[in-house]
This record gives sequence, C-alpha cells and structure tokens, in this order.
Amino acid sequence: MMESYLNENFGEVKPKHSSEEVLQRWRNLCGIVKNPKRRFRFTANLSKRYEAAAMRRTNQEKLRIAVLVSKAALQFIQGVQPSDYTVPEEAKAAGFQICADELGSIVEGHDLKKLKFHGGVAGIAEKLSTSTNDGLTTDGDLLDRRKDLYGINKFTESVGRSFWVFVWEALQDMTLMILGVCAFVSLIVGITMEGWPKGAHDGLGIVASILLVVFVTATSDYRQSLQFKDLDKEKKKIAIQVTRNGYRQKMSIYDLLPGDIVHLAIGDQVPADGLFVSGFSVLIDESSLTGESEPIMASAENPFLLSGTKVQDGSCKMLVTTVGMRTQWGKLMATLSEGGDDETPLQVKLNGVATIIGKIGLFFAVVTFAVLVQGLLNRKWQEGTHWSWSGDDALEMLEFFAISVTIVVVAVPEGLPLAVTLSLAFAMKKMMNDKALVRNLAACETMGSATCICSDKTGTLTTNHMTVVKSCFCMNVKEVSKPNDASSLCSELPDSAVKLMLQSIFNNTGGEVVVNKDGRYEILGTPTDTALLEFGLSLGGDFQAERQASKLVKVEPFNSVKKRMGVVLELPEGGLRAHCKGASEIILAACDKVVNANGDVVPLDEASVNHLQVTIDQFACEALRTLCLAYMELEKGFSAENPIPVSGYTCIGVVGIKDPVRPGVKESVAVCRSAGITVRMVTGDNINTAKAIARECGILTDDGIAIEGPNFREKSQEEMLEIIPKLQVMARSSPLDKHTLVKHLRTSLGEVVAVTGDGTNDAPALHEADIGLAMGIAGTEVAKESADVIILDDNFSTIVTVAKWGRSVYINIQKFVQFQLTVNVVALIVNFSSACLTGNAPLTAVQLLWVNMIMDTLGALALATEPPNDDLMKRSPVGRKGNFISNVMWRNILGQSVYQFVVIWLLQTRGKALFRLEGPDSDLILNTLIFNSFVFCQVFNEISSREMEEINVFKGILDNYVFVCVLSCTAFFQIIIVEFLGTFANTSPLTLSQWFVSVVVGFLGMPIAAGLKMIPV
Repeated sequence: MMESYLNENFGEVKPKHSSEEVLQRWRNLCGIVKNPKRRFRFTANLSKRYEAAAMRRTNQEKLRIAVLVSKAALQFIQGVQPSDYTVPEEAKAAGFQICADELGSIVEGHDLKKLKFHGGVAGIAEKLSTSTNDGLTTDGDLLDRRKDLYGINKFTESVGRSFWVFVWEALQDMTLMILGVCAFVSLIVGITMEGWPKGAHDGLGIVASILLVVFVTATSDYRQSLQFKDLDKEKKKIAIQVTRNGYRQKMSIYDLLPGDIVHLAIGDQVPADGLFVSGFSVLIDESSLTGESEPIMASAENPFLLSGTKVQDGSCKMLVTTVGMRTQWGKLMATLSEGGDDETPLQVKLNGVATIIGKIGLFFAVVTFAVLVQGLLNRKWQEGTHWSWSGDDALEMLEFFAISVTIVVVAVPEGLPLAVTLSLAFAMKKMMNDKALVRNLAACETMGSATCICSDKTGTLTTNHMTVVKSCFCMNVKEVSKPNDASSLCSELPDSAVKLMLQSIFNNTGGEVVVNKDGRYEILGTPTDTALLEFGLSLGGDFQAERQASKLVKVEPFNSVKKRMGVVLELPEGGLRAHCKGASEIILAACDKVVNANGDVVPLDEASVNHLQVTIDQFACEALRTLCLAYMELEKGFSAENPIPVSGYTCIGVVGIKDPVRPGVKESVAVCRSAGITVRMVTGDNINTAKAIARECGILTDDGIAIEGPNFREKSQEEMLEIIPKLQVMARSSPLDKHTLVKHLRTSLGEVVAVTGDGTNDAPALHEADIGLAMGIAGTEVAKESADVIILDDNFSTIVTVAKWGRSVYINIQKFVQFQLTVNVVALIVNFSSACLTGNAPLTAVQLLWVNMIMDTLGALALATEPPNDDLMKRSPVGRKGNFISNVMWRNILGQSVYQFVVIWLLQTRGKALFRLEGPDSDLILNTLIFNSFVFCQVFNEISSREMEEINVFKGILDNYVFVCVLSCTAFFQIIIVEFLGTFANTSPLTLSQWFVSVVVGFLGMPIAAGLKMIPV
C-alpha cells in the first residue's frame, strides 16, 4: 500500500532527464517539513535553473544576430574604412598591442571587419606576443603580466559555506524552534516558582539537547558538503593538447591564457574563445550556446570558435583570445553551477516516506497532547481546583506541549532523504579512490539495479596498448612482433612498396611524432595511430621528412560510422594522391588493384582477393585488430571541396594489431554473471576479432549469439526481440546500432542498462542508457559530458566495482530505513499509549531528542556508510520493478516493534513490582529504566539491521570503524545521561542489576531479530 502510494505520488522522478514540472510536483506534495533548508539542500535549485535557461536564450539571440551581421559584413568588407582603435596604456605597459575587451568583441561579435583591421589571425597573434607555431613563451614575468591583463580561464564559483552556516541551517528546524520557546518559558516559570538553579533544570536540559542535536547535525552536513566539493573539483579536471615554448604538451584547460595555441580534435570541447589557425573539415556544434542544432563549419573564412561548443568533426589549431568570465560560456557556467544536481529517485521516495509518517506523527502528537491535557483537567476537576491554576500546572501543561512537539520531532523522519545523500556522498568518495568518478548522483543508486552492461571492446576489455605484430604487404604475410622483424621485412620488400607504405602511414594519421622537453621522440594520437606510427618508425621511416615532402590538401578524420580515414596529398613531383585506411573488409571492397610481390600495381583478381580475405580472417581469429591501407592517384581536376573517392583504390597491405585483454577482466565478467548481470560486447571491430576476444573474456558462451551491425539493422522488430536476449557480441556496429540495442533492452525487455562509450558518436547511447559510463583516458569530452560515471582507468573491472558500490548504497539505505522506521513506530506507540492509559508519557522531551539523534544522524552515519562486501555480487539485481520497502523489511520492522513495545509495556505496568520500587522516586526510576531499555533496544537493533536476511550480523563489523565508533559513543553518552545528568534529562542513577536488565532487554532483540529472519516472506 505504501509502495503504491509512493510510486503514484513520488515515483515520476527518473534517475536522469526528469522535467522541471515533475521536480516541482513532488516538492509540493511534501506537506510536513520540519526544516526545508536542510531537507531540500541536496536537490535542484529550480529558480536558478530558470535563470540559466533565460540567460541561454539571451545568448542564443545575441550570437544569432552576431552571425547574421558577420555574414552581411562579408559582402561589404571591401569598401569599409578601418575602425579606430587605440591600444590602452595598461596593455602597452604589459607588452601587448591589444586589450581583452577588443579581443572579446572580435570573437563574440563574429566581427570580420575588426579582425581584418588587426591583420587577421596572424596579426592578433603578433599583438598577443605569441607564435602560431611555437605558442607562448613561459617567461615568468610576461606570463604574470598576461594573467593580470587578460584574466585566467576559471569561472566564478559560489563561495563555500562555513561550518556556522550549517549550524544556522540546522537551527531553522521548526520543531526545534518551538522546543526552544518551550525551554525559554520553562526557564522563566521554573525560576519564578523554584528559583535559580533548581527551577532552571528542565529548561536548560531542553536547550542543551537542542544544541547537541544542532551541532551533531551541522558537523555531519558540513563533512558531507566537503566531500561533494572535492568531487566537483574532480569533475572539472579537463586536459587539452597545447603548444607552449615550441613543445606539444597536455595541460589543464584552467591554465590556458590568451595567446595559447590549442590543438582540437573530434569530441573535444572548445576550452576558451579563440580563432581558427589551421585545420581540416572542422564542424562545430554550437547548440550548447546558441540552441542551433545545425553544426557550423570553422575555417579561415569563418575563424570564430566559442568556448563551450563541441568539435563534431575534423581537427584544428586554435589561438586562444578570451578566457574565463569574459566568455559567454563562463557567465552561463557560473549560473548553471548554482542550479545544483537533480534529486535522485530514492531521495524523492524517502521524502514521500517522511511525509506519510510525518502526517501520522502529527496526528498522534495532537491526540497525545489532547489526552494529557484532558487527564490534567480531570484531575483538577476531581480535586475541585479547576478554577485555580498554579505555576506547577503551567509547567505541567508546558511539559505536555513539549512532549507532543518532540513526538513530531521523532515521528517525522527528516533524516531519511538525507541518509540517501550521506550514503551517496560516502560511496562517491570511495568510488573516486576506486577510479570511478560519479557525475550524476542517481547513477550510484541505479547501478545497483543494473541487469545488463553493454561494453566496448577496445580499451575497456583490452589494455589499449596496441602494437603491430603481423603484416601482409606485397601479398607476403610476415610476423613483425620482434624488434629485428621490421628491418628484415624492409629488406624483403621492393623499395617502391616501402616508400608507398611509409607515405601512407605517416600522412594518413591523426597522430604525430614530436620531440618532447627531454629531446626524446614521443608519439601522440589514438592507440591505433600510435601503433602504426611506431611500426613506421621501426621500418626506418622519418615522420617529419615524410610530412614535409608532400602537402596535405584534405583530411577526412576517422569516425565510427564510415570506419575509415582518408587524406589527399599534393606530391613533390606534382599530381594528387589519396590515401585511406580503415576496417579491412570495407577498404578491401573499395580496391580493384593490389601491389604485388615485385612492387608492381596489378588488377585484384579472385585469387588475390581470397588470399587477402583468408589473411584478414586468420589475423582476426588470433584476436588481432586488422587495418587495410590503400591509395589511388587522383585526376588533375580534384579540389579540396570534393569528397575523397570511396572506390577505385590500390591495396597496399594489411596489418594485424595486437591489443591484449586486460588482466582481471575474465574474473570480473564471471562476477557479473554470478550477480545476475549480463555482459554484452558492442564493438566496431571485425566479427572474428570480437568473437576471439569475447571468448577469452568469458562473454561469448556456446549458446550466445554474435552478429554484425549491418545484419542487426536489417532485422524486423520481432526478429530483434527474439535475438537480443541471447545476443552477446555485436561487431562492426555503428553508434546507431548501439543506441537501438540499448533502447530495445530498456523499453521492450525492461532491463536496467549500463553502457560504456568513448567516442563523440556514443553520446546518444550514453544518454539513452540508465547509466552511461564514459572512459576517462580514451573518452572524448562530448562522451564524458553525456555520461553519468567516468571510468578513470578505462578498466572493465572498475565498472564491476561501480555495480558493487551501487548495490551497497541501495542496501545500506534499506537497512537505515528499516532501523529508523522501527524506532519511529515504537517511540510513537509507547508515548501515545502511555499518555492515553496512564495520563503521563514515560519518555520526556530531552530523552526523545536524544533518541531522535541516535536514530537520525548517528544511525545514518553508522548504517549508511557500510562498505560493500563480496556477497553483494552473489544476489540477483533489483531491476526496474523492485519495491524499495520490501516485505523482508516490513517483517523485520513489525516483528522488532512488537517485541520492543511488549517489553516496554511490561516494564511500565509491572516494573514497580518486578524491581520492588517504592517511595517518591519510584516513578522517576521506572521511567529511567524504560528510557534506558528503549535506548539499548535501539543499539542492538542497529547491529541486527546490518543484515536484513543473514543471521550472522557481526561479519565484518570491525571493518566499519564508523559503525563501531557510533555504537560506542551512544553507549558511553547513555551512561553519562543516566548516571550524571539526571537533573537535566529527568533520569535517576540506576543500580547494577537495573543496568543489567536494561542491557539484557536490548540484547534479547537480537535473537528475536534472528528468529524473524527465519520466517519466509
């Protein structure tokens, strides 16, 4: 019943992409909130989001106008007089010829007229005292002056809150404020009646309890906020390739300055405003800034690149002109960062639980107050003193009111939604140490329910350290894994073939061979490019000489749809030549000629095709990644605007690249299988390579299906639904195939899907999946931005760790909910029934505040921060339909509540006789005994709550020092309260036998909890 109410009213919030209306709706349903500031601290700030949306709309309008103006200016630019510009003195004094505002207006305003006036990109570079080839010089003095004049590439962030802000927010609790007023009135009446200090004890007791609750709460919240701050810093770590002092190097985007030369490639985010220096086929997606979905071509004619936009295709060099808060993106980010993260489905559900119980608690509190007051009126009526009221009567009424308010304090489980945040913050911090960076809080929860992981092959299941180990050039297959093999290959091949091969390897690449600061050669680029360049160097090739010998006319970078890369060269002796490389069967199908054993170009006959096809299959079956290299001579009329031809090539040869399986992957896949998680491999590689590696990893089983993307695409809806449950490997897949697979798994089969991705084209699948996992090393910025978790070491085993932590978070919160609901139920029923039947409440306001702190802040600390154990991965996943408050939990809650209530009721009715309590203090001693037994029931129930179904609850207890620490502190403070703080807490020191009974009563809850676990549900 509760679950259906929660799903109906609080179940609309999804782990990601929830609409603002949905987020607003559940907030409106939260009727009883003691402290809105604290309850909604870790939820999205919707008003700030509306602000950011408005700002984005203004930006879009501004930029649209700027683009239109610049297009119009292009037509009239010839007849325009140069604009007047005077270099400000401060810029001159710093050694520069242009100021930050002028630079900003050129790029942001797409102002071609001003750009021409300043001498184009080369002129701007000169005025910024930089070189488009060697970048900035890091002479200390000039660098500092540059920072002072142009600013740094950082966005304004909201100032971190101090500890006292959290104390102030904890004090905003409505019930604590009412209790504060009660304490104040109690102090005044008490001191008036009984004088100082005796009359002040009750009031001071409540004040001390309020302060203790406030400081413990504030400390817990403050530590949590620090953890989130650390994670935010990690999220923002983005590195980019930059040329400085003539050397290419990786640098944080936050260290960029105007004048830096940045190298952008497909999938990168433009890190600052700048100007295009040189490059090929650069398509820029400006939708994040302008809202325009159509990509813009960046070139020498349209050189403006804006911060925050994405490189959709191509690669280029960019001159940084404007950084940080001077860019539109900087201003937008400052507003967006205040919008906060979306709340997670569990947070929302537990807000729902808190609301239901809060309403019940409020009803009980009002009834309790009414019953207690009626009892007082009856007594006064019988005594005939109903017309004369004394200070004692007023104090009694005040105590009744305080008890009722405290019942609300205990009944409204404000800590439930916050326990989720505490558990998530703890898990995120620990996952960071395990090389997983969580970008979206809800991913921690969702990963615990995952039933399927669709993983890439390259770099995730394999090491991504690629080397060419086999080759087939001039129809001759040779192993080249040893250092001497390459030189013997050279001697066996005709010189013309070697020359052609080196020209292809060194020119048709996205990588580069550069000299680093130590004077050593360093190869930059993707692992595939690096492997080929390394092979080229081992053949005795010279990268720089080869690049300078011919001129690049056109580059079509590799992408996962075409599965090929092509370049057009202008040869030194004249004429144009196209080179292409890519998926072997695709390139081979585009060839009609081949270089034979003598180095001659001959037609590609059936025997040659079969020989090459068998070679490719043989390489693939050995788990090698195969690439085919080809070239063609182009006609004179070819221009850079024309696409590179897709057929008519001459095959140069095939290489087999080894990418070994990562250690530990096979074991991780086995762990997933035992945890009920299906692992599927989705790769762009050859099907035989994919099958070989899938078998080695334990992914492909005898009854599993391996299919190629093009075949999968052609299947009908019914055929797809028949294949997908058994599908284990998809080879030669396009990003669209991946997206289709994920969509079917989620919608048609109801699976909770985690997907890995690294390329720009993976963004739709990462977005569609329940959990998008981007690769931290090989992944592009576009992929990382679409992902929920970034796997920092690109390792499949880390994904399994994320799943384990996800399950741990989910179960920890269930344990805490079970524990807290038990305390809620018992505290409510005990005080209510006692008030109704005896006319007084055994637990006073101060005692209830202490109980509230045990179950709320301290309970959350103890139970919500349990580290995961290996047994978690032996259970089935919760999946999409699992109930959060399960039948197992209800069994444990109700069973434990009945036991505790019966024991306390017995103590209340038979306690005096059992312990032979007589005299004026007998009621006080009995109530202390009840309070003590109640607290120890919670202490032992906390231990029992560590496992919801297992009998052995002590397993690994010492590994969780937080749990041990919380229990020890609870027991220690309980002794102090009972023995030494009696005047404030309304307790009386107990004898050893009474202490023994209290502890035994609590301890007996454990065998009862163990017995309950035997009852099947």
